[in-house]
Amino acid sequence: MSATAEKQTMEFQAEVKQLLHLMIHSLYSNKEIFFRELISNASDAADKLRFEALSDDSLYDGDGDLKIQVDVDKQARTITISDNGIGMSREELIENIGTIANSGTRKFLDSLTGEQASDAHLIGQFGVGFYSSFIVADKVELITRRAGSDKACHWESTGEGDFDLADAEKASRGTEVILHLREGEDEFLETFRLHNIIHKYSDHIQIPIVMKPNDDSDTYEIVNKASALWTRQRKEISEDEYNEFYKHVAHDFEDPLAHLHSRVEGNIEYTSLLFVPGRAPFDLWDRERAHGIKLYVRRVFIMEDSEKLMPLYLRFVRGVIDTNDLPLNISRETLQHNKVMESIRAGSVKKILGLLEDMAKNEKDKYAVFWKEFGCVMKEGPTEDFANKERIAGLLRFSTTLTDSDVQDVSLDDYVSRMKEGQEKIYYITADSFAAARNSPHLEVFRKNAIEALILSERVDEWLISALTDYAGKALQSVARGDLELGELEDASDKEVLEKAEKDAGDIIRRIQEALGDSVKDVRTTHRLTDSPACLIADENDMGANMQRILQAVGQDVPTSKPILEINPIHPLVDILMKETNNDRFADLSSILYEQALLSEGGQLDDPASFVHKLNNLITDLAS
Repeated sequence: MSATAEKQTMEFQAEVKQLLHLMIHSLYSNKEIFFRELISNASDAADKLRFEALSDDSLYDGDGDLKIQVDVDKQARTITISDNGIGMSREELIENIGTIANSGTRKFLDSLTGEQASDAHLIGQFGVGFYSSFIVADKVELITRRAGSDKACHWESTGEGDFDLADAEKASRGTEVILHLREGEDEFLETFRLHNIIHKYSDHIQIPIVMKPNDDSDTYEIVNKASALWTRQRKEISEDEYNEFYKHVAHDFEDPLAHLHSRVEGNIEYTSLLFVPGRAPFDLWDRERAHGIKLYVRRVFIMEDSEKLMPLYLRFVRGVIDTNDLPLNISRETLQHNKVMESIRAGSVKKILGLLEDMAKNEKDKYAVFWKEFGCVMKEGPTEDFANKERIAGLLRFSTTLTDSDVQDVSLDDYVSRMKEGQEKIYYITADSFAAARNSPHLEVFRKNAIEALILSERVDEWLISALTDYAGKALQSVARGDLELGELEDASDKEVLEKAEKDAGDIIRRIQEALGDSVKDVRTTHRLTDSPACLIADENDMGANMQRILQAVGQDVPTSKPILEINPIHPLVDILMKETNNDRFADLSSILYEQALLSEGGQLDDPASFVHKLNNLITDLAS
């Protein structure tokens, strides 16, 4: 093969330039990862060829023996990694390597910590592994020819600011990556060193990785085991092999938190090897992205699309599922409503939930790590997976008024086991921050009577409680919605004092209602409060204030519903209102009472300047 005419020099995208500078000058704490990444890319190219060849067998062009070949030339100081996979067209080469139009590069750069070891770990996860070549090479060449085409292309760059493209000649499909090593990187010209890296990172690659056993040999030998790891017996696979396989399929540098390897036999047969990562991937919140479970049919790669194999709330799961019960030429459209796929999906979900249940019960520290990374995603579960809602709910963790910590480590089973005698409901508060929820006036009566309440301060919590209305026969009840009836849970003497004060509050309630007009739906006394003068609540069937703010923040039209103002009839400020005879001053005090309640629940004032003016006047009057 050789480069020919039509040479074209193109500038790297700005983000790619930044990435290349980083690779060359910073990420050198674990140089050998470049080899792992290039082998992994070659393996992916073989998978893609297999998939496309299902519908067009001519793409093999008589060569169905897929492999990855590694050659070392000590005199030229080059390493060449070749594959006979799918290859790339000129356009694909520019898109995939020259400009990287996707978000992976940008997000990678945004995630950098400045620490070499930590940053190196991110390379594979963010899909920028090819650029790791420049850690050890001062020039990289790539010659590629797409399957089904007779045109080849030559790419070359020194990793500075641009790259050259030219037409090329190549006898067969596939890709060759030629690394011209920098001075001081001679260790990677040693065959035994490359063998060790292959055994360490790439033993599980399904297709053979071949190399000459020594410098004098003319024949190639297979270096890796070249078998699908998931087809082997569990007792034959070491923990290190499982970990390295995970790093390959997940493009991660860290070990997984847990794995599950099972074979299901019966009406439908399939093997699954699934992993729970130890760290959330950068694209966790991109629900539209195809995530990390690969479907194989008889060990032939078919697709990578988490939604058909795993629900979105489990989109962090990585691994492979291999079945003999699907045709090799099945289309994505047919998979959508395929009974076999539905059965595999349902079975896989149950196994993952079982794995997490076991972890939560027997490895609490490990589950705490899992929850910190993936808790928010798990909270999507009850909304999406009604069939497993109770099991998912049992896996959820929360902050509560008992722990008073933003660490979410209380399960619903923990809460139910601590419920007071006579307590029939699971109480919760929602807000847009932990501090706002923790210090909400709505919790005052609960704290006074030592009644535990869940503290929900993440956006997803509002969707969670819309689907999770009960657990273990106990209804979930917002402390800021509708009437609050605590019954025997309240102190009897406190109830007696409040009931007497309520009887004397009829006139003040009427006057406040007139002063506030259409700002509120109703005004009434409350027993929720012990220290605050007032709070706002939502009517039983109205949308909560926090949910309204969340929807408004993303541009949604929200039906207007006015809050109910509840006042504490034994609070000194309410007592001042009762004695106030000046109507204008009464109106200002009523407005301050309402606006304070609005601020305390995380709301925003329509006219902050007016609030400050009224408050200043009040302070001035009190001072005089």
